[in-house]
Amino acid sequence: MSIKTVLISQPEPTNGNSPYSKLVRKHKIKVDYRPFIHVEGLTAKEVRAQKVDFSRFQNIVLTSRNAVDHFFRIAEEMRFKVPDQTKYFCQSEAVAYYLQKYVVYRKRKIYVGNNSFRDLEAIFLKFHREKFLVPSSGSLNPDIVNTLDSFEISWERAQLFKTVVSDLSDLSDVYYDVLVFFSPLGIESLFKNFPDFKQNKTLIAVYGNTTEDAAIGKNLRIDIKAPTEVAPSMAMAIERYIKG
Repeated sequence: MSIKTVLISQPEPTNGNSPYSKLVRKHKIKVDYRPFIHVEGLTAKEVRAQKVDFSRFQNIVLTSRNAVDHFFRIAEEMRFKVPDQTKYFCQSEAVAYYLQKYVVYRKRKIYVGNNSFRDLEAIFLKFHREKFLVPSSGSLNPDIVNTLDSFEISWERAQLFKTVVSDLSDLSDVYYDVLVFFSPLGIESLFKNFPDFKQNKTLIAVYGNTTEDAAIGKNLRIDIKAPTEVAPSMAMAIERYIKG
């Protein structure tokens, strides 16, 4: 089957230089972006119901930019002034860089992992007598949970935001050759918006094993998959399919 139109179930990249740009230029296809899920912040009242007292924590563990945004949003709504001496443990350089939106980087104690908190084990243990707060969505990556537990530190999770299904009703009469998914929630969104969805000739592309499992659970046919040894990115996987 030839591919002419692709729908990426994520927001459009802001840098204007996405890996799909090459596909558009080289293969003359149309690529659209539409997030199938989005993040909503919990209210201060909902956070208080979790009995979370920010003043008890000397350390904040940040896993994503959403965690950064919603920690400082809730702190402001709860009229909690984050102490200057608060220490921040960031999972990656991208998260640490984003933190500068809220704090003066050079004046704060910020520790950065290489996409894993395991890299910061010695620093975590240095402050093992203190308490650590992990702002998160409704769930936390099990790998992160296991890593923090292995440090035998005092840490707690606070749900400050949630991931919800987006309204896609305006796409009901729109057809794409390929639908691209990056999470099980994206698959869930498809069927919540279109309970009677029939795949027929539509190609389904999935990124990651959990997304693949969710698609198979909905009896979808997987036509394109990433990452693989020959196609570590979704853009490469789509191009390999186009080339046949």
